[in-house]
Amino acid sequence: MFLALFLLLQFGLPYFFPNIFGSKDVQKQGVVLTSQSASFTFGHHPVLLVENNMTEDFDLPNRCPQPPVDIAYIDHDESGKEVLTDFMPDSTAIPCEAHPSVPAGKTVQLSLAPWKYSLFDRVGTYEASLAVTGTGGLTNQVATVRFEMVEPGGFTTLFRGLVTKPLLNGLIFIASFMPEYNLGLAIILLTIIVKLLLLIPNQHALEGQRKMQLIQPKLDELKKKYKDDQRKLQEETLKVWKEYKINPLQSCLPMLLQFPILIGLFFVIRDGSVLELSRHLLYGPYQDLSWHFGTHFLGFDLTKPSIFIFPPLLVILQFIQMKLAFAKQKKKSNVIDMSASKKIWSPENINQQTIMLYALPLMIGFFALQFQTAVSLYWGISTLFGIAQQMYVNREKIRV
Repeated sequence: MFLALFLLLQFGLPYFFPNIFGSKDVQKQGVVLTSQSASFTFGHHPVLLVENNMTEDFDLPNRCPQPPVDIAYIDHDESGKEVLTDFMPDSTAIPCEAHPSVPAGKTVQLSLAPWKYSLFDRVGTYEASLAVTGTGGLTNQVATVRFEMVEPGGFTTLFRGLVTKPLLNGLIFIASFMPEYNLGLAIILLTIIVKLLLLIPNQHALEGQRKMQLIQPKLDELKKKYKDDQRKLQEETLKVWKEYKINPLQSCLPMLLQFPILIGLFFVIRDGSVLELSRHLLYGPYQDLSWHFGTHFLGFDLTKPSIFIFPPLLVILQFIQMKLAFAKQKKKSNVIDMSASKKIWSPENINQQTIMLYALPLMIGFFALQFQTAVSLYWGISTLFGIAQQMYVNREKIRV
């Protein structure tokens, strides 16, 4: 459903309703400069798009340490008139690389990450301009685009302070003890530490899910019996929960509490491999590190996606975890069999489980093709830990 909705929004609506959802520039000529977003949160770097609508390739100028586009900060004088202040940086956070030419009829992404701190050190409106001269018969064309740098909101500030910063600095602390400051080993150890810290709440959540599985046949009977009386259905459902001492929040509340930590760990591993671009998240002792992460692990470059190994491996691991999560409880003397003539899973739930069992692993594998290998490594270790914990829960003598 997620993939279908994504494809519909990306391709379907612009195709069938071009006047509403299509590009505003019906006839683009020359080189068009756009921004990936109208605004960027302070701490993130702007990303521009260079679209070449000419019949010849267009070469972006290489003038490091200055960016290939001119950057100006837009201010206003006392009369309200715009005042543009041009920036001429003499340093970069990371080495700037030569940008490839923009093929005719194509669009390339232009990241301004090297100038993240030297150009975009304050909030406000910026203007990027790109001069196109003597190419394809065009002269004196200047493509411009404006975007905002905005202060992080309250939620972002809180999330960074309580989750992202501690996790990133913890990753640095662990890597400082690793041979050659290996990022792969640090990711594995940090993931295990976080999973151990979340072990108890996750255990409660898995046990709660298991108990809900055991009483599911009883709830299915109530749905059929009171399908035309939702109020009575709710009352009887509450009675069942109370009778068998089931707390529905036991399976979801712990997951909600640990979800921000897992999301923060994901972003830390995705964006923190280049410490020079995470300076705003570093604690004082780590502001001037004399070393960098060792980003090669078991023959993989952790900063680049892995195509042939990690995506299929993650699909298999995720499938195993889902299969264990949906495994039926074997009958034991200490487990109450509330419906001997019925299976634990109703036909409706079987359909939902089948979708999740096969669709979720494939979706994880698809994402693994896009993300850095460091993220795939984190997800693989996390899934292995989840498999071990699910196997333990499945073998527990859970009573209802």
